[in-house]
Amino acid sequence: MEKKKKRSSDSFQYLTVISFFAIIALWCAVTYGGLVSKLFVPSPTEVFQALMKTAKDGSLWADCFISVKRVMIGWLWSAVAALPCGMLMARSGRFRALFQPIIEFVRYLPVVALVPLTILYLGVDETPKYVIIWLGTFFQLVLMIADTVSAVDKNMLNAARTLGAGKWQIYTQVIFPASLPGFMDDFRLTIGWAWTYLVVAEMVAAGSGLGYTILKSQRFMATDVIFGGLIMIGVIGLVTDLLMRILTRLVVPWHERLGDS
Repeated sequence: MEKKKKRSSDSFQYLTVISFFAIIALWCAVTYGGLVSKLFVPSPTEVFQALMKTAKDGSLWADCFISVKRVMIGWLWSAVAALPCGMLMARSGRFRALFQPIIEFVRYLPVVALVPLTILYLGVDETPKYVIIWLGTFFQLVLMIADTVSAVDKNMLNAARTLGAGKWQIYTQVIFPASLPGFMDDFRLTIGWAWTYLVVAEMVAAGSGLGYTILKSQRFMATDVIFGGLIMIGVIGLVTDLLMRILTRLVVPWHERLGDS
């Protein structure tokens, strides 16, 4: 059974490699074949040269570092605040009645429309950039955590009460461990969303970062730099997702997703 599972996993890895190179081949065919103007889609060579130029002068690594810092801090703020709020929303009718309508309302607001207010209220330093990413992930994550906690088997809660467990013990020894695999999936999804708000966050009087570089290059129609920035965001996002998968396996080794079998 284990050998069969390993062969299946290896075949999936081959498919991943094939799909990646298929995209590269299509990109090469479209650009080197002259099917699309370089103004709209630069060739892989031009994008690679643009990345190498910024890598040599050090600006690429500085932009990557500051963007990762902004995303991680904004997302961590979101995770730390959303975890207790989501758990309370799932378990407390009063808390849910008080806060869910507000959360449901705010989560539909376009984050980009809140940029002027964050500048007005918080200035132009790093704080509003973190807040933009927090706004883009917190309200969604609260509801996801609440749904995860709501899915805990009620028989487990009843059994814990029968054995004399108090409210705090039920939260820490029953609800949290039972919900932890779902929490890790929620965190993994929302950290991906955090990266999608990077460009919006770096609209706030930024002078560095991958999102800022993309926005600046737009003014000069430097599509090779834009593609390079997008590729770097995608690569860092993939690395982040991989690290979250590894962390999930370490934190909840007993949990096996359907797609992993």
